[in-house]
Amino acid sequence: MQQRARIIYNPKAGHEGLKQSLVDIFAIFEQAGYETSAYATTPEPLSAQNEATRAAQAGFNLVVAAGGDGTINQVVNGLASLKKRPKMAIIPAGTTNDYARALKIPRDDPVEAAKIVLKKKTIKMDIGRADKEYFMNIAGGGFLTELTYGVPSETKSIFGYLAYLLEGARMLPQIKPVPMHLVYDDGEFKGNASMFLLGLTNSIGGFEKVAPDITLGDGRFSLIIVKTANLAELVRLLALAINGKHLNDPRVIYVKTHKLVAKTTNGAEMKINLDGEFGGTAPMTFVNLKQHLEIFADVDAMPETALAAENDAGLPDVPVKPKTEVTH
Repeated sequence: MQQRARIIYNPKAGHEGLKQSLVDIFAIFEQAGYETSAYATTPEPLSAQNEATRAAQAGFNLVVAAGGDGTINQVVNGLASLKKRPKMAIIPAGTTNDYARALKIPRDDPVEAAKIVLKKKTIKMDIGRADKEYFMNIAGGGFLTELTYGVPSETKSIFGYLAYLLEGARMLPQIKPVPMHLVYDDGEFKGNASMFLLGLTNSIGGFEKVAPDITLGDGRFSLIIVKTANLAELVRLLALAINGKHLNDPRVIYVKTHKLVAKTTNGAEMKINLDGEFGGTAPMTFVNLKQHLEIFADVDAMPETALAAENDAGLPDVPVKPKTEVTH
């Protein structure tokens, strides 16, 4: 039976370079054995998400997310809740392209990115669930995590990743500590923090060493809690993060966890960031869905230590009794 692929693409992504490459991209997926068609996203809310769900239910074997991380997130949300989920492929055409970076997919040429499918190698990737929403790369809370959705889309298009750096520099002096209560697998944190991050890959906001020891598909988040909101200390931590040296700093907690419950201790508002977009407010529960989506990637370019075993021991049956860290 003929395999079918549906390309869901953002026609405005990559200064419309993606749209101009569609004929060549079609040829590549046809060469890989897929009868291929495309859907251009519209300004309607959840356009990519709804089409991903429709394509999966219509029996497509492969759904291709072509665009920025926002388009990829929508496609993931359209597939993740389904019992029968097709394979995914990614053609990046956004600003930071964190997910493509983690999967070693070319980020500067959509045609080269499409050629990854010809290698016929996939990874079963973990997906995060935040209450009823899904995320593929990063979730977070606190003032530092707000800068990604604080940058207008027009500014992102014009200035690219520089827009995030400029917004971050503007926001740093305004950062205030948030009284957080975070419960994870083997402990909990109570105290003031400027942010927490839950990572599913090693690439966050263009930094590739924020969680340097991550193993794709192992069923665990990398949880980072930044306990300081002092401007000078935050600048130092950001500098250390470039080389992955921030994890040894006493102002940072770094653990692995399958689940996180996040809330504030005094009823204060804490906005939640899901893959760079506003995802609601705490309290919120995050669960790792182990090896939930099968995605094409350049597996040969990854070190073996970055990949989880195809069939490992799975999650522990008995939860560990939490220990508590309290700061003031």
